[in-house]
Amino acid sequence: MKSAGIIRQVDELGQVVLPIELRKQFGIMERDYLEVFIKDDTMTLKKCTPHCSLCDKTKDIIKIKGKFYCYECIKHMKEAGV
Repeated sequence: MKSAGIIRQVDELGQVVLPIELRKQFGIMERDYLEVFIKDDTMTLKKCTPHCSLCDKTKDIIKIKGKFYCYECIKHMKEAGV
């Protein structure tokens, strides 16, 4: 694994600020989602695109109670009385 030579301190809320250079390099924008992977003693961050929990679509989705749903699946759930 390549090291960027950047050290950041975790704040009292458990947050770490990613330097602008890294955000630009990986195309990470404000409000983007990052997925965390753990393997042995290594933690890896990966930019991810939220997708509908039911159909995997990535467009026109909203977060409801911690899960993402597209408007089409929400419409089907309403029609089914869910």
